[in-house]
Amino acid sequence: MMPRRLRILTWHVHGNYLYYLSQIPHDLYLVTRDDGTPGYAGAGGALPWGANVHEVPFERVPDGQFDCVLYQHLHHYLRDRVELLNDAQRALPAIYLEHDPPQEHPTNTLHPVQDASMLLVHVTPFNALMWDSGVTPCRVIEHGVVVDSHVRYSGELARGISVVNNLSRRGRRLGADVFAQVREQVPLDLVGMAAQDAGGLGEVPNPELAAFVARYRFFFNPIRYTSLGLAVVEAMSLGVPVVGLATTELATVIQSGDNGYVDTRLDVLVSVMRELLDDPELAQAWGERGCHLARERFGIGRFVAEWDETLRMVAG
Repeated sequence: MMPRRLRILTWHVHGNYLYYLSQIPHDLYLVTRDDGTPGYAGAGGALPWGANVHEVPFERVPDGQFDCVLYQHLHHYLRDRVELLNDAQRALPAIYLEHDPPQEHPTNTLHPVQDASMLLVHVTPFNALMWDSGVTPCRVIEHGVVVDSHVRYSGELARGISVVNNLSRRGRRLGADVFAQVREQVPLDLVGMAAQDAGGLGEVPNPELAAFVARYRFFFNPIRYTSLGLAVVEAMSLGVPVVGLATTELATVIQSGDNGYVDTRLDVLVSVMRELLDDPELAQAWGERGCHLARERFGIGRFVAEWDETLRMVAG
């Protein structure tokens, strides 16, 4: 007998992550609003959503029948859980998916979800290490990505590429100053939402991003403090060598001089970037080893299996 498909109520918080999550053998029901409120976008945009992704208008949510609630943002947990869900839905098995490390204090922040009956899922071991999860049981499910099998690294452009959304607005934490400083010393492009505000090229449609990035000699991650970016994992999976800051989970993914390079000294990173620009064969060798690690550690099969196991455990 086929295992029962679960009906999971959730929200559109991080589009790429949600798309990869939708590869699970269950149905996702996304809360939507038509007033443009952030966090209620539904299954729009350029991503090729599958038939298991459904939209539920905000006002119709209390009428829905679900097996599990997957919170991904504090607003939805604090507001929608109390004001939108009915009593039976609030009593459903629930998971809180935490996408980020703590932003107030890196080690002494108690996670706002304190509920021994819920499960807190962290997306990197670093995040789980830094958050004080308190009484809430937690586990780590690392990223899983799908990359276009027809796209491979060429590195034909003797330039670096960074992919960060709203870099100017998000400032030092996302490395706006780091990007600006490095860009003065090596040829470096930026893509992402509002990239023009930081002197970048603008946003590249999601289905076109892999082929766009694969032409660049290396990928530079200027971010000081965040979760392990999906753009980094996607670039590695294409065979693009990654250069970045030796902070957060990236320090466990990149082995300097083997499958990329990480350091906390910008002068060292600039020197490495120049070496990659001068030596395409070195860039390709690093990229190939990075690709092997990414496809082994961040394969979509492992990701789907862990989420399937977790959801069935929580929702019974």
